[in-house]
Amino acid sequence: MTRPVFRFAPSPNGELHLGHAYSALLNARLARETGGRLLLRIEDIDIGRCTPEFEEAIYRDLAWLGIEWEEPVRRQSEHFADYAEALHRLIDAGLAYPSFMSRGEARAMIVEAEANGREWPRDPDGAPLFPTAERGLSSRERRTQIDEGEPFAWRLDIDAALAHASTPILWDEQGSGPTGESGRVTADPAAWGDVVIARKEVPTSYHLAVVVDDALQGVTHVVRGRDLFHATAVQRLLQELLGLSAPVYLHHDLVLGDDGRKLSKSRKDTGLAALRTAGLTPTDVTRMVGL
Repeated sequence: MTRPVFRFAPSPNGELHLGHAYSALLNARLARETGGRLLLRIEDIDIGRCTPEFEEAIYRDLAWLGIEWEEPVRRQSEHFADYAEALHRLIDAGLAYPSFMSRGEARAMIVEAEANGREWPRDPDGAPLFPTAERGLSSRERRTQIDEGEPFAWRLDIDAALAHASTPILWDEQGSGPTGESGRVTADPAAWGDVVIARKEVPTSYHLAVVVDDALQGVTHVVRGRDLFHATAVQRLLQELLGLSAPVYLHHDLVLGDDGRKLSKSRKDTGLAALRTAGLTPTDVTRMVGL
């Protein structure tokens, strides 16, 4: 019988806080209770914001919590070739296209459309969907702009992708979504529109890297915060398009701040290093997150 494989996958772009502690401790507990394995993955594709110092802090904080993980640790920045191979499969299948429109240009188009009475669609987070005008660019137009050095992002053509994939797209949910969804969940990737799957200078995005990593590492259980519940739809679509196995998902409750908002690295909320300096113990942290 195959042992369950869990993973904790932080980004080294800030200090870990109580929310990360909850997720890491829960993954470790579930791995221990099921006789499974626990992997640590460093999601550092954002090379502009991720630093070695924050990565070292992750190891230090997790060790302080008493969490043990298997070696070697997979660092995404060392595996761009894996993501590039998956990206080119999508491009070759006609499921991705280069988008040269800047965010400012997109905002201007959306503002103009709404001013003219058009109701612009929005994603599950409430953000306007990116315009799809560039789907229709010819191969020659695309090549000219690329050769001229125009910045661009590779976007998934959601309509073509859904036509290519088998439907319905489902996933097994052992936790629950924001409105109580659990069990066998039907994914709705169209709600996100033409998402970015790579950029000119980096051959991947979060969505693409995470599904490639989970497949290559044999991850069977993805345990993470409920804020990523709806994003699972895009990842399940990519798994279908690339022929990758789908893990079981468990989206857990978020640890919220005193103001009711989810904790944030940028706000330096309840950082583990600060709590340790203040004299708290790993037992204190485990109690604070409800485990």
